[in-house]
Amino acid sequence: MSITTNDLAKLCGVSRTTVIRALNNTGRINDTTKEMILQTAKEQGYKPDLLARSLAKGRTYTIGMLVLDSKNRYFAQMISAVSAEAEKHGYGVNINLHNNDPKKEIEKLRRMAAYKMDGIILSSINEGQEYVDFLRELDIPIVSVDNCIGEGIPFVDISQRKAMKGATEAVIAREYKKLVFVCPPIKGNPNENVYVHKKRLEGFNQVVSKHKKIKVDYLLDWSYLEQISKMDVPKDMAFVCTSDEIALEIMMLLKERGMVAGKDYGLHGFDAIDTLKYITPSLNSVNNNVEIVAHEAMKLLLKLIEDRDSVPADKRVIVPFSLIDGETI
Repeated sequence: MSITTNDLAKLCGVSRTTVIRALNNTGRINDTTKEMILQTAKEQGYKPDLLARSLAKGRTYTIGMLVLDSKNRYFAQMISAVSAEAEKHGYGVNINLHNNDPKKEIEKLRRMAAYKMDGIILSSINEGQEYVDFLRELDIPIVSVDNCIGEGIPFVDISQRKAMKGATEAVIAREYKKLVFVCPPIKGNPNENVYVHKKRLEGFNQVVSKHKKIKVDYLLDWSYLEQISKMDVPKDMAFVCTSDEIALEIMMLLKERGMVAGKDYGLHGFDAIDTLKYITPSLNSVNNNVEIVAHEAMKLLLKLIEDRDSVPADKRVIVPFSLIDGETI
């Protein structure tokens, strides 16, 4: 039979309230007493009754998270960061993937709501007012990250447009004469929420429009590698990519021709994924501070869980980004 908080109180010679304060790290309690209670709990193999805790507080202490996939290093890092942040506050994370399927996303959200998740962090493939209305009908706190869904759903991200402007300006500063903007999702799926990619395209266009002498080309569908394989790639050409994974695929393709990024052509990525530390030459990229995004998203979601009215429906949190100086431009 497992030990209870009443048992711990008797063993430690304190009240049950004091035990609960020590275990939950809340309220006023002497540090020595707290340490004694925690040590006794450890020695006795105390395990909290999470079901009782949930029933008492009307919560499951579980956060739902719905993203594209876990193979993409950006989302893998996001999942890891959200999980770490949730754990600090006593929450578990139920991870779901929609794999760019709008119907699957809706199905997964309904299921999470049915399982009474306390809140959801969502990187959505859907968008628009009808979808916003659907999310509101779920009657569960939701914070959007990465892709903006529409007015009425709190949102956390970097300024995608400004970040791409900064990346494009950095490339132009190295005196490349032709820029190729590579962003397959723009024409990849007509049903996909491509908010992030549209903002990055806007940032790119705002910069190149000021440099009339620079030639510009666009690769906006998933045949970009096939198209590049047929291109003449001179030293004054640079590829500006909307993800590091796309940039790395281009690097590998041109490596087969004996070409080196930063020496024989320019290459700039986006996301600063953690695997870049293994890549040579080091890739110029944009750090979108996924850990800070995760922290702010959890902070916002916890406020909503505590009090729905504490966060305006149109709340937007924009976190800082930075340019990663590599060797490929």
